[in-house]
Order: sequence, then C-alpha cells, then structure tokens
Amino acid sequence: MEENTGVGIRVAAGIFLTIMLITIVVIITISSQDAAKQGQTKMASITTQLSDTEFNTYNNTTLSGSQVLNAVRQYMNLKQFGIQVTTGKQNAKNTSKIYGTTFSVKGGLIDSIGSDDNKNIAIEDALNESADEYINPSGKFDSYIVRDSNNMIRGIVFTQQ
Repeated sequence: MEENTGVGIRVAAGIFLTIMLITIVVIITISSQDAAKQGQTKMASITTQLSDTEFNTYNNTTLSGSQVLNAVRQYMNLKQFGIQVTTGKQNAKNTSKIYGTTFSVKGGLIDSIGSDDNKNIAIEDALNESADEYINPSGKFDSYIVRDSNNMIRGIVFTQQ
C-alpha cells in the first residue's frame, strides 16, 4: 500500500510539472508574439521613413536647375508620381509643366492624380532654351513635396525664384 501511495505521488508530481511546463511555454509564446508584432510595426515605420528620406532633399529647399532636371529624369517614370515645374517664363503666364503623372494640389495635398497611362515623359522642352518650359541649369528653384490623403508622397513641386 505504501508503494502505491509513493507511485501516486510521483505520478501526480509528474502531471503537475508537465502542466507547469506547458503553461510556461504558452506564456513565453504569447509574449514573444506581442514582441514580434511590435517589431513588425516598428519596421513598417522605419521603412516608411526610409522611403520618405529619398525625397527629403526636395522638401522646402532651394535647388539649382540642374538638380531639378536630374529629379525630373529620375522620378518622372515612378508609378503615380509627378513633378511640377514652373519656370520664370511660365510663372509670368501662370502656367506650369508636369512631368510624369499629372496631379493637382489643393490645400497642400494632392486633390487628384491622373492615370499612369497618360504620363508625360518628354523633356525636350525643358532642354530647349527658346521654350517657356526651359529649365535653366543655373537657375534657382524653390521646392516642396506633395502628399495624398494617405500621407504618401505623390509629387514634387519646383518653382523658379
């Protein structure tokens, strides 16, 4: 009878230890899932900041015309992205030229954006000195980035000083 009691206590202790071990594993798993979710959220935030960093050069800065031409060449083929350039001649006529995807700005945000099927990727006029759209490489341009309602950067606006 004493043997049965000893065996019963050992079995009960084994079951108790097994339940404790399973509980500890479950607690560790749940806490690691929370940490993984927080890590994913932070990584998404960092990724957004890194993608925005590419355009920080153009946010509220003064650039030369050659830098504007480089930006037009570099970004006019991006999906759902446009570059609006207003030269000195165009400014006098209240006009501007959009390279890439057309867009309109209202209140500092993109009001509407055109289709990628109708992109303007011709920069010949920007290089033609007799055209109103000519971007003088030594000219000075004020620039800022424009975002849509989802806070995605959708364009850059350049205005010659």
